Amino acid sequence: MTDKSENVETGEEAVDPLAEAQAQAEKYLDMARRIQADFDNFRKRSQRDAEEQRKYACSSIVGDLLTVVDDLDRALEHVDEETEFVKGIRGVRANMMKVLEANGLKEIPADGRFDPEFHEALCTVDGDVDGMIAEVFQKGYTLNGKVLRYTKVKVTKKTTEKEGEDTCQE
Repeated sequence: MTDKSENVETGEEAVDPLAEAQAQAEKYLDMARRIQADFDNFRKRSQRDAEEQRKYACSSIVGDLLTVVDDLDRALEHVDEETEFVKGIRGVRANMMKVLEANGLKEIPADGRFDPEFHEALCTVDGDVDGMIAEVFQKGYTLNGKVLRYTKVKVTKKTTEKEGEDTCQE
């Protein structure tokens, strides 16, 4: 029979097997909880990534369709009279834009102040106020909140005492 005095004399401490087993069980439970939390975070991140992928999967085709919309706009700019054919073309363009807008496309406003997050300045022209949009060369669009195509614009530059000039390269 071993008692405490013998353990003290030999330098060994009495180990309670039940306490040791409980500590080990607590360690494993903590590890399982961490693994479960890591897995839940992974699952949520995967769902978020998949949703993000679905939102922007059509960005390539939408970008290609925007060139068709641009072509229709250019063609409609040169119309002299409003025939049934021209009305039909306007209707096709309007329907295409409805479909694109239903899929998250929005036109970037191009009036007022130049914003480098949404506009691309191609050139400057003298004006009364710095940084105002003077002319739009190409409309810009966002797709589900992200810029798909920047609006290409001409920006005003405040006129100084010197004779200013247009810095566009046309």
